[in-house]
Amino acid sequence: MAATPGPLPAAPAVDAVVVGAGLSGLYQLHRLRELGLTAVVLEAGADIGGTWYWNRYPGARCDIESMSYSYSFSPELDQEWQWSERYASQPEILRYIHHVADRFDLRRDVMLRTRVSRAVYDGTSHLWRVRTDTGRTVTARFVILATGCMSVPKDPGIPGADSFTGTVHHTARWPREDVSFAGKRAAVIGTGCSGVQAIPVIAGEAAALTVYQRTPAYVLPARNRPLRASEVAEFKARYPEFRRAQRLSRGGTVFAPPTRSALEADEAERTAAYEAAWDSGLLNGLLRTYTDILTDEAANETVAEFVRSKIRSIVTDPATADLLSPRTFPFATKRPCLGTDYYATYNLPHVRLVDLRTTPIETITPRGIRTTQGEHVLDVIVFATGFDALTGSQLAIDIVGKGGVTLRERWAAGPRNHLGLMSAGFPNLFTVLGPLSPSVLTNIAVSLEQQVEWITRCIAHLLDNGLTEIDVSPEAEADWGSRVAELAARTLYPAADSWYTGANVPGKPRVFLAYAGGLDQYREECDTVARGGYTGFVLSP
Repeated sequence: MAATPGPLPAAPAVDAVVVGAGLSGLYQLHRLRELGLTAVVLEAGADIGGTWYWNRYPGARCDIESMSYSYSFSPELDQEWQWSERYASQPEILRYIHHVADRFDLRRDVMLRTRVSRAVYDGTSHLWRVRTDTGRTVTARFVILATGCMSVPKDPGIPGADSFTGTVHHTARWPREDVSFAGKRAAVIGTGCSGVQAIPVIAGEAAALTVYQRTPAYVLPARNRPLRASEVAEFKARYPEFRRAQRLSRGGTVFAPPTRSALEADEAERTAAYEAAWDSGLLNGLLRTYTDILTDEAANETVAEFVRSKIRSIVTDPATADLLSPRTFPFATKRPCLGTDYYATYNLPHVRLVDLRTTPIETITPRGIRTTQGEHVLDVIVFATGFDALTGSQLAIDIVGKGGVTLRERWAAGPRNHLGLMSAGFPNLFTVLGPLSPSVLTNIAVSLEQQVEWITRCIAHLLDNGLTEIDVSPEAEADWGSRVAELAARTLYPAADSWYTGANVPGKPRVFLAYAGGLDQYREECDTVARGGYTGFVLSP
């Protein structure tokens, strides 16, 4: 049963407003309640779930193993919930989120169908006024943005999109009702992770499928399967130990770190290591083989060529295999994708690939899509064109801080904050999984718990010490931006035009948007700041 907007007065006062009812927002609500605070969660969707409410496209599933991609705060929850597959599908993850919300009685403080449009800080009362599209305004001392790393779909930006007389869907805004492709001539524009997951499923149903690709992705096999009862029981027996290891890990997943350079191994040894990683079905399997895959171009190329060799061995048409082979960016500098039968799908006679770099789309027409080589007549177009990642969901809200300065103005040249958690001039406004934090470079189920817990302890510190505000010093903010940029510069990440840098959104400032030092190091940096009395922050009575 979905939660509904509660009977709140026109301008209720609560201790905290949480924006977003996904994994982060629900956990933040749970922790705020433990402090004895009143809180309300404002959610734009018609149900809770965040990413896993919106992203219900065909084939949607997590690319982190189910038993790792879950909350760790409740040992009882670990034991009672039963995952059915190695990589959970969207419906199963949404059922899990609903179970958590019901188990901890979270729904009563969630207002659905309520989009936050504006948040203004009153420096006199030290309160935020949060305006919604329903006409309600909520005042609160603290605001926590749990709006998601990838929740604002990117405009495809293709002329004529409104003229198409067939059906149009976006993977990030898929309808709740069933969508049939049976007997249809379908197109998918985009081959990022959502496209990679959707394309084989759509191809299995459609009469014809045309895939429009601008940049090929490195797609690794998921090796998804049902979980065996025996392995689930064994995993649950060691959950406490595993959860501790997750928290101390570099990326929120547990593995033995590599010890050698890829260039120290001979070709036969490297190939054997890569084959084992390929067969493992793990998103980061290939990155775990050697120490320098993300820091040395020559080492990276050994992995990239291995993946290209796999593509050539699967795709029967050499020309198609070549088009599907990434060559313009190092392996994993754009997020790799986990897929099921992705490359084999292009062997089907009713599936064709269009390379947009050589035959770009000119316009969408009433009948279909016209490229420089002619018009393709279609019944259905699916946009899998990605998101305005990491900053988009925050900048979609008109946030006004001290002195009437907006967050959009402050971030005109790119995001500025301290620890990825707070920006100068916006007191008592926190972000979970925001820019300049580890977020998308980690298992976010682990990252979000770390950040929510840090925010909760920070708020408790303010309350315990009779403090009214926490803000950020401009110097700390500048230092953190330099720190994040310096860590990224040690890697190959900046070599790619990716959503990690905002390159997928025209006009977006080019800044590497995530902390690349590892979750373990980030956790220590955050804890050190807190132990030092919140170094770099400005605390006021």
